[in-house]
Parts: sequence; C-alpha cells; structure tokens
Amino acid sequence: MRIFFYVLIILIGFVACKSDSGSSKQESDVVEKTPQKELKVPPFNADSAYQYVQDQVSFGSRVPNSEAHEKAKEYLKNQLERMTDQIVVQEFSASRYDGVRMKGYNIIGSFNPKAKKRLLLLAHWDSRFMADYATSEEFKSEPVTGADDGGSGVGVLLEIARQLSLQPVDVGVDILLTDLEDQGKSNDPDGTTWALGAQHWSKNPHVKNYRAEYGILLDMVGAKGAQFLKEGVSRSYAPQFLNYVWNLANSMGYGHLFVNKNLRGGVVDDHVFINQNMGIPTIDIINKPSDNSFGDHWHTENDNMEIIDKNVLRGVGQVVTAVVYRFDANYL
Repeated sequence: MRIFFYVLIILIGFVACKSDSGSSKQESDVVEKTPQKELKVPPFNADSAYQYVQDQVSFGSRVPNSEAHEKAKEYLKNQLERMTDQIVVQEFSASRYDGVRMKGYNIIGSFNPKAKKRLLLLAHWDSRFMADYATSEEFKSEPVTGADDGGSGVGVLLEIARQLSLQPVDVGVDILLTDLEDQGKSNDPDGTTWALGAQHWSKNPHVKNYRAEYGILLDMVGAKGAQFLKEGVSRSYAPQFLNYVWNLANSMGYGHLFVNKNLRGGVVDDHVFINQNMGIPTIDIINKPSDNSFGDHWHTENDNMEIIDKNVLRGVGQVVTAVVYRFDANYL
C-alpha cells in the first residue's frame, strides 16, 4: 500500500465530481430499512481469528513463488472449501515492478452463490518480499512475516466465514482473498505496481458480470494500538456506506478503533481498483493512525505475532459481522 501523491489529489477531485450524480442512490441504499427478519448477530471469536493468523504465519513469509506461499494457498483454499458453499481459485501471473514474474492465486469462497443481493468481503493474503522499512539495514532484504499486513485481515474473514457456516444467511456473501497485493514499488506515483491480484480480479471476476451492493476491505486490522480513520478513496467512492459502518462501530462501543476522523489522502490498496473497475462501493478498514504512518511495524521485521492484539481482532471482526447480519436482515 502506498499513499497517493499528486495523482491522488487529481483522483479525489475527479471521483468527487463523478460521485455527486450518484450520491442520492448511495444515500437511499444505506438508509435504515424495515427488517425482513429477526436480527441475530453471533459473537465474534477472537481466539479463533488469532489462530487463523497464527496458522498463516507458521508457513513462513507468504512471498509469491515460495514454498510458504504455496502451502498457505492450499491452507486457505481448504479452509474456505470447508466453510463456504462454493470456492474458486483464480490462477494468474503478473510481473513485479523489477521484472520478476510471479504466480498468483485469488481465492474466493461464496455463500449462496445464486443470490442476487451480495456483499463482498476481502483481504490480501500475500506478504511483502522485502522489509524496506526495517529497523536496520541487515533486515531490509529479508521478507516480511506479515502477521498484521495480510494475515490479520484474512484471519478475521476466516472467522466470519466460520460463523456464517454455523448461522447461515439468505443473502450472498463473497470472501475474496487477493494475492500479489504487497509486491509494489515504494513511492510508486500512480500505485499500479500494487494490488496486482485485485487489479486482475476486478477485470476478470470469478463470475461473469459479478455485482455486489457493497464491499469491505480489511488490511492491517490486528495490531496493538490500531486506529482506523476514514480513508480518502473510501470517502470518495462510498461515503454513505463508510459513515454507516463507522457509526455502527461507535454505537457498538468500538469508537476507540473506528475513529471519526478523516485521513487527508487515500491509500493505494485493493479497494481502489474494485471501485474504479467494477463500480462496487468498497471501503478500506486499514490501520493508519496518522497521515504519515501505517504504524512502526509496517514493512519491518516486527510484523509478527507479537504485534497482534486479540481485542483489536475482536473489535473489527464484531463490527464486520454485524454489518453482514444487518445486511441479511435488510437493515441496509
């Protein structure tokens, strides 16, 4: 992920102009509706989510073209195959910015694949091939473990999938685990060297003419001291849905995590390309406590299990779980 620089300013302005004409539709889509059935939101199990993160980390750094990457792919595929109604593994290849050809796998698990009303939940599962912000030079050429940056979002989504398998919903829910997100070039001015799996999927979805009413991206959602501010691309493409989720989180007692404050800019992340290429209003729940920092552990040797906080996993997981079941009960 990288901050848009001058390009972001142009993007946000352009997107804002485009969003004005459709704003009334977005507002009406997020207005509280008459529930069609009783709302029952299961409790989110942070211990289970933590174990899913630990399982991913146990394979080693999930760097494309590595043995750990292949093992993690099989693990994630097996987990979603066990929990969901349908699974698709989308194989593709892409070139890293330095010319290295990488093999990627987008893994999609779907509940109620024939339902027209759908919600998209996603996170990336790869880890970065070098710790370019390491605390010392000796670590900068080493791959990142990626417990938080990748692993935490996937862990939360796997636990939500487990809950959905135990307490089914009538709507469609797609869990998309994207690959090759974290292999981009530092300070890439237009961001296109990042989120390669999302770029591929958004142009070649696993289902022809795929549509979802909303999307939620989870990225770095498990670290101690995490804070989730309202990110710029989310504000431009899905302002009403963004506010809905943050207001819900605050009403549930998680205002210390979901801070009602805007980041000045946007983040180059998977949601950018899903918004741009597919028109699905998708927000990014990402730990970025200030305009200038993703946290001290980001892209360093310290992104390991020691940074993971079960209470943060619980807060994010419970809020997203509530969104899913409220969506099913026609609250939005």
